[in-house]
Amino acid sequence: MAAPVCARFLLQRSTQRILFASRASPAFSSPFLSRAHRLDPGDDEIYQRTTVSIMQKEPGNGIMIYSYSSRGFNIDGNKVFGPCAVLPPAILQWNVGTYKDITEESVSLFHMLEPRIEILVLGTGARVERINPSVLNLLKSKGIAVEVQDTPNACATFNFLTSERRVTAAGLIPPPVSTALDVTHQ
Repeated sequence: MAAPVCARFLLQRSTQRILFASRASPAFSSPFLSRAHRLDPGDDEIYQRTTVSIMQKEPGNGIMIYSYSSRGFNIDGNKVFGPCAVLPPAILQWNVGTYKDITEESVSLFHMLEPRIEILVLGTGARVERINPSVLNLLKSKGIAVEVQDTPNACATFNFLTSERRVTAAGLIPPPVSTALDVTHQ
């Protein structure tokens, strides 16, 4: 019985030496070369609280178009009647009646803005209409991308671009009265 106990004792001692030998540090050791190197906080750093100071508050989402009708738009709680030009931070009456009235002169206010707008969203009423190519070429030459859509989609696109903090403007023509939504009493 003494022989198995001695063999077990010798086996345990030899495996412990192997473990100790594998943990031995090389002659040239550096904390930067070791993967297990960890920086510990100093005694004075353990109990300090972290504070954050906000230097500049984030601005709001900008102008949002809440609703539209055949008479006009509700933009940030302001009721605008008729066609309008939405130029953050201003809302202006736009002197156009239909998409045919969108000319180089009527879009001149969009390319004179500072800071320069990236995208102009044009809402042409109930349907997507073709804009005069000379108007599109003028805006393209000024570095302004143009998105022509029907007014409901133009309002949604403008809101989306504004929420992404893009420098955008909109020229919107209210859609005409829709007979599909009229309720008649008999």
